[in-house]
Amino acid sequence: MQLDDNNHSVFLLYYHLVLVIKYRRNVLDDAVSLRAREIFEYIAPSYKMTLLEWNHDHDHVQILFKAQPHSELSKFINAYKSASSRLLKKEFPEIRSKLWQEYFWSRSYCLLTTGGAPIEVIRQYIETQGERH
Repeated sequence: MQLDDNNHSVFLLYYHLVLVIKYRRNVLDDAVSLRAREIFEYIAPSYKMTLLEWNHDHDHVQILFKAQPHSELSKFINAYKSASSRLLKKEFPEIRSKLWQEYFWSRSYCLLTTGGAPIEVIRQYIETQGERH
């Protein structure tokens, strides 16, 4: 396992993000998703994040990315949603007819931490620290 590091710490922080189109409108096709991914990849380095995986359905995207401990996740997500909404509606004017008012993304999102070990393995590891076997 390759850990990330900075001057004072080592870490490995994976996140799974799900962003849904407002009212689950079917506006994502391959071209729109590809452009949304490009915008994500452009903004992410400013927040010390790295995109690992991206996929979409017609009404949502699923994203796997790495971040650093000081990454401001909520600020990044809001900045991404705002910028991508504005650019996608400008570059793909046909999707406006499928949206309600000017909204592109739902206000809510799902952000999950991920990792290699199941939570029960980590819990057991912590519980047994200091015990002699």
